[in-house]
Amino acid sequence: MSASTTPSSRPAVTEREAREVAEAAREQHWRKPSFAKELFLGRFRLDLIHPHPLPDDEAAQRGEEFLAKLRDFVETKVDGALIEREARIPDEVIDGLKELGAFGMKIDTKYGGLGLGQVYYNKALTLAGSASPAIGVLLSAHQSIGVPQPLKLFGTQEQRERFLPRCARTDISAFLLTEPDVGSDPARLATTAIPDGDEYVLDGVKLWTTNGVVADLLVVMARVPKSEGHRGGITAFVVETNAPGVTVENRNAFMGLRGIENGVTRFHQVRVPAANRVGEEGQGLKIALTTLNTGRLSLPASCVAAGKWCLKIAREWSAAREQWGKPVAHHEAVGSKISFIAATTFALEAVTDLASQMADEDRNDIRIEGALAKLYASEMAWTMADELVQIRGGRGFETAESLRARGERAVPAEQLLRDLRINRIFEGSTEIMHLLIAREAVDAHLSVAGDLIDPEKSLGDKARAGANAGVFYAKWLPKLVAGPGQLPASYSEFKHEVDLSGHLRYVERTARKLARSTFYAMSRWQGRMESKQGFLGRIVDIGAELFAMSASCVRAELLRSQGDHGREAYQLADVFCRQARIRVEELFTRLWTNTDDLDRKVVKGVLSGTYEWLEQGIVDPSGDGPWIADATPGPSQRENVHRPIR
Repeated sequence: MSASTTPSSRPAVTEREAREVAEAAREQHWRKPSFAKELFLGRFRLDLIHPHPLPDDEAAQRGEEFLAKLRDFVETKVDGALIEREARIPDEVIDGLKELGAFGMKIDTKYGGLGLGQVYYNKALTLAGSASPAIGVLLSAHQSIGVPQPLKLFGTQEQRERFLPRCARTDISAFLLTEPDVGSDPARLATTAIPDGDEYVLDGVKLWTTNGVVADLLVVMARVPKSEGHRGGITAFVVETNAPGVTVENRNAFMGLRGIENGVTRFHQVRVPAANRVGEEGQGLKIALTTLNTGRLSLPASCVAAGKWCLKIAREWSAAREQWGKPVAHHEAVGSKISFIAATTFALEAVTDLASQMADEDRNDIRIEGALAKLYASEMAWTMADELVQIRGGRGFETAESLRARGERAVPAEQLLRDLRINRIFEGSTEIMHLLIAREAVDAHLSVAGDLIDPEKSLGDKARAGANAGVFYAKWLPKLVAGPGQLPASYSEFKHEVDLSGHLRYVERTARKLARSTFYAMSRWQGRMESKQGFLGRIVDIGAELFAMSASCVRAELLRSQGDHGREAYQLADVFCRQARIRVEELFTRLWTNTDDLDRKVVKGVLSGTYEWLEQGIVDPSGDGPWIADATPGPSQRENVHRPIR
């Protein structure tokens, strides 16, 4: 096919076709055990996470040495207020991070990297992100989803030798999947890669390219047309940003994370060597999803940083600020918020460290654990930041610059709230994470009974599925009736001055209840189950709380056994679990008592204009223009704002 062939228009796909594309990109098999998968099936496999796994001595020493260097750098060279004010990380800071080796934290030492595991990589992101969230994003976008991770998992040896040394020390990378009209539905991906001899020719537009403005190397997802000798499909490529036809058309600005270099990138007749293709044609989405299994863990690290800072400011401010004759911390309305922040910060660190160490050990499949960590941390960190703003009152709403100008401590509480808001959207929005995790959580059911609820399957297929399902459920359902959670002596090793064993018994009992609820819902709704997104979201949220409770108890016992604030850790784990149990019980109630059906009726009315009268009495301050920018392939008509840092 000639390179001059006009790229095809945006693919028109049905809902079923879109689902099939997403399903094909999933890892289809479970080759290793998964704590979270077992939890959703009603099996509390504490043995998979306890005793808490730990890095080996060499990895810990290497990690601690780097953290010491990084701490000195961010304390002496990084001015977070300057980055916020100028909406840019100074070039000298980025150069300093390069010299420190921060861009090669996860890259193997044989390619010039530091060779850190996920545990210390996340600790580094927590530290760097506390100095400036924009720096945390810069480093994580480069290593967690940028060029290094896909090449580590799917690249050839030649690709690793060619690109990884550059990524470790000099080059910045970015990951380009999203398009102006394509977000979580990649089946409609419009960027094309037309085969032409030993090259591919890329055409299309990518949106929200974090690091894209300053990147030297890009991982680009593009659709290869199916043709003779080409299986086609969404495919991953490493692209040089300075290649002819690559134009960074805009540096985007946001409500938070003002220092990130996020842009719009256009490709027009960009020639990419076939040697730069990562994996096989059609493997692009699988590469993206597999990369995100561990790549998502960088986001909880930033949330841990936020929680720790919220706790510090809440403690200092609430002790200094007095109302009605005593510090505000001693008023119950404020004290409950401080307790929530302290307990939740402990839980988020427990979840992040546990999932990270599990990723390093590679004994377990952590696709659900990583997704749960991202989902839970992003939601809880936002709530903690919101509570901090409330504790600070008017000062929480006031900017740090304004506070400084009138002579008070410049506490950027409102900035933290703005910076954290995106975490509930990118690398999988909360709504998409609910669906993704729910799909994995019911995988065992669909594998044995999926054909029963598929309207396109034949009667013969349904009969065979019915037989298989009968065998599976005959063995599985009886195990959901009773378990260790009903035995008072279970998990007694978690009983010390503070007793955590009762919380683990609760997790075990509740996991079985969760599995029974899921089974009942599948029996009730069958093929309509996939449309019950409210129900599925609550199922996932219950699982997330149970995972966080488990991680908190296991971390508390680890700290106790090490003599490292064990008594205090037990207290925090106990408080967190008690708070979590209240949330879990509410979620169970809302599984069956909710307004989901009424909400759907109201939505239909809103979209049909039935309630348009309710919008009267205002003016709309929005500007003119289309809801979605035109992304028609073609040469760029705008100035290239690409800004490589050398």
